[in-house]
Amino acid sequence: MAGLNSSEGSYDVVIIGGGIVGCATAYYLAKRGLKVTLLEKGRLAWEQSSRNWGFVRRQNRASPEIPIAVLGHRLWRELSSELKAETDWVEGGGLSLARTEAEMAPYEAAQEEAKAHGIDTRIIGREEIQGLIPGMEGQFVGGLYTASDGMAHPLKTTLALAEAARSNGVAIREYCAVEGFLTEGSHVVGVCTEQGEVRGKITLCAAGIFARNLSRMLGLNLPVRAIRESVAATAPMAPLTNLTVFGKEVCFRQTRVGSIYLSRTNLGSADFDVTLEAFRNIRHFLPSFLKYRDILRIHVGKPLWEDILRAMPWSQARRRPFFHAVDLEPAVNSKTVAACIEAFMNHFPALGPIKVERTWAGIIDSTPDLLPVLGPVAAREGIWFATGHSGHGFGIGPPVGYLLAEWIAEGRPSVDLHPMRFERFAEGDYSPPGPIG
Repeated sequence: MAGLNSSEGSYDVVIIGGGIVGCATAYYLAKRGLKVTLLEKGRLAWEQSSRNWGFVRRQNRASPEIPIAVLGHRLWRELSSELKAETDWVEGGGLSLARTEAEMAPYEAAQEEAKAHGIDTRIIGREEIQGLIPGMEGQFVGGLYTASDGMAHPLKTTLALAEAARSNGVAIREYCAVEGFLTEGSHVVGVCTEQGEVRGKITLCAAGIFARNLSRMLGLNLPVRAIRESVAATAPMAPLTNLTVFGKEVCFRQTRVGSIYLSRTNLGSADFDVTLEAFRNIRHFLPSFLKYRDILRIHVGKPLWEDILRAMPWSQARRRPFFHAVDLEPAVNSKTVAACIEAFMNHFPALGPIKVERTWAGIIDSTPDLLPVLGPVAAREGIWFATGHSGHGFGIGPPVGYLLAEWIAEGRPSVDLHPMRFERFAEGDYSPPGPIG
């Protein structure tokens, strides 16, 4: 292919990254009449946007995210009909379990904050939980319940947004990695890809974990670390629940075809593969690392040595920095999967042995405060970021895209995104994350 912009001129917006945030932003921008192109280094939705749990929740979110999730709830309810494609949206409710009264305590504040935003979140006891999910046993005293939270199919939703964007005129190019930026002074005016140059008035980086590498090409520092989480899917079984269930020992939901997705957030459930990136921004990550040190399982091995080799002067990565990262298949942690299965069976002993049909892992782009980075960069006109969703970006993917499109087209978003600004880490204006779950 010749230079990508050779016959098309420049775009209003160039989007880097074909996950749910990139595709949603492209769609909502195109609906507003902007000329948009989306560039993906591999396949659309190959990474975390098709590997997450599929939870769509408003409860237990950090305060700045709640208005985004509230907007998202309205969008999700109409998304399938708007896109004329199936997202497998089910408004079956969300439940966060507590094993002890101490774990119940933070739910009081979460309940009050949800009420302030008009969300139907409330604390419930063990008996009501067993009424919602008949046959459920195990160690829990109660939980936080939102009847109108839901779930959707990650891959179907992301591809539906991509197709709707394409139908509205967005030029989507897969296997087209961005390898640099075009600049005029401090102003970013486009990107250099493996297929040529693409110019745009605004370049939006929605590249997930790889946004940190791209930021450094512009002399910017984006503190993001990679966390690997493993998921298992069972063979289809009889209807069990329409709830999304978040527990310390196991998290699960049942898909429309009956399969149960299983993961967890308890001891050693998240894998942290040490690479050269691990040594960057240590001061930003140290508070959250100490707080959640029992959750992280740290690995020093092959990923670090591969990263060192890629940093060598003769490495191909010097010329093609993302060649090694196309269509990655992260390693599954079999211990995590086994622990999920055991915990799930403890909750549902009457089911007997369960059959796991497939397992997979995904890489989460996590920030020091577990909030995303959204919006323009003050020091570099023309570059925007939408990344660092820290494992809870699927549910707010459509509203984030909607708000960014609103901001770009109209000059401001209808929800306050200031707490998610790029500069907050350098300014020291952020707080370590609160309790998980």
